[in-house]
Amino acid sequence: MRRRILKLVGQVLSICTLDPNTHDGMHVAEEDDFVASAVVYPSSTEEVQTIVRWANEHRIPISPISIGRNYGYGGAAPRVRGAVVIDLGRRMNRILDINPDDCTCLVEPGVTYFALYEEIQARGYKHIWIDVPDIGGGSVLGNAVDRGVGYTPYGDHWGMHSGMEVVLPTGEVIRTGMGALQGNNSWQLFAPGFGPTPDGLFSQSNLGIVTKMGFGLMPNPGGHEAYLFTFPREEDLAQLIEIIRPLRIAMILENVAQLRHVSLQVGLEGKPRSHYYNGKGRVPDNIIHDVAKKLSHGDCAWLYYGMSYGPPEIRKYKLDIIEKEFMKIPGARRIDPSTLPADDYFWVRDRVASGVPELEELRWVNWHPNGGHVAFSPVSPVRGKDATALWDIARRRCEEFDLDLFPTFVVGLREMHLIVEIVFNRDDSVMRNNARASLRAMIDDAAKQGYGEYRTHLAFMDQIASTYNWNDGALLRFNERIKDCLDPNGIMAPGKSGVWPARYRGRGWEMSAKNETSEGSGVSPTAGSLKI
Repeated sequence: MRRRILKLVGQVLSICTLDPNTHDGMHVAEEDDFVASAVVYPSSTEEVQTIVRWANEHRIPISPISIGRNYGYGGAAPRVRGAVVIDLGRRMNRILDINPDDCTCLVEPGVTYFALYEEIQARGYKHIWIDVPDIGGGSVLGNAVDRGVGYTPYGDHWGMHSGMEVVLPTGEVIRTGMGALQGNNSWQLFAPGFGPTPDGLFSQSNLGIVTKMGFGLMPNPGGHEAYLFTFPREEDLAQLIEIIRPLRIAMILENVAQLRHVSLQVGLEGKPRSHYYNGKGRVPDNIIHDVAKKLSHGDCAWLYYGMSYGPPEIRKYKLDIIEKEFMKIPGARRIDPSTLPADDYFWVRDRVASGVPELEELRWVNWHPNGGHVAFSPVSPVRGKDATALWDIARRRCEEFDLDLFPTFVVGLREMHLIVEIVFNRDDSVMRNNARASLRAMIDDAAKQGYGEYRTHLAFMDQIASTYNWNDGALLRFNERIKDCLDPNGIMAPGKSGVWPARYRGRGWEMSAKNETSEGSGVSPTAGSLKI
């Protein structure tokens, strides 16, 4: 089968066989649950169209990726085993435009944050910043399409996009927004265009392959100053969140807020768990705090990393307000950056929040040998009671399944994500199973209290889609109707975000606690028979 696929696709495009993106590099299920049969490397939108038409002709599932560095969420792996992965990043990696006047860019899927940053520096555009996520080696386009975030005031990557070129599941190409007007000059300036705006259909979806995407870039604010506050008790969480909310909405706290638990700070040392503790179950709190006492910031429970932007007098005005509010918590401390060594993690946050790509964030994956990670990522109001409820869910379930947890509250303008990273040994089946079971339990616990996940690993997509169940699951049925209309043969990323085409639906493909296998009982021989 693999040889036949390679022969057919090889007639229309070059195929690179070096380092194929065939697996989930941090698999929480079995290693071969999500594995491709082949990987193809198009170099243009036209070659992507050719692949899509071929897939329709032979009813072969395809799974597009930008670069495949979606660590913790499935990486490059397809949801349906045996699908052909379309790696857009290897050869479609051009920066098509950087406009220094409008502060915009247009990129292909293979453009990384490092590549965009370096090109802006090479052109001497000192007045332009980019916004970067925690790890700068990923795709600018791919991160936005999956609704990732960064840490400057332009941190909403999807919200900062403008203009998309998309290959539909039939092979047709569209441009959204102003790009639909032949010869337009505003594609990266005004995202909606005229009439219904379809852009959202291509975010976390299996309704098209985005081959070009535009973004607004941040003007240099004329100065910046990173800061760090620490807070001594876990019980400070509710009060902290109540302080953060009005400051964030008012943009006194200007960038996406990061409120990190001290356990994550210990993990960021990059040392294995065995360096501190060899017992079973979660590492005891007293050991975590003993380690923290020796770190640059000292012992604490929570750490707030932030950045203030603008000229010195503007920064001072905002920082005085922030310090006054945070110091209402007994025992709060503001860390003096001048006391921190050059290799301290503080300076990683400083660079990330000023638009400089970094690679240091995943140090905590070394917590276990052969480390992998998976995340619990619910969304909630920015309220103390909600933060406490989610923290209680995560901690209780990790204790139940003998797992350490590395939590961060990431606060947008009016909502927050709790990102709980669970690190496991990929070669330890018991630990993998516990990580999977704990996450399934957290997802259900959160949903019962009204909290939904915003992003997840391949293994949990069906479960999370089912939690969005208002009006007897009307949203999922709506998504299925759109899927069947735009992708009548069901070839594009079946099962992505829990949306299955008619050929697969009702045949046991959905994964859950009761069905952990990634394969169903084949596909319907009659559904999806449209000739493209």
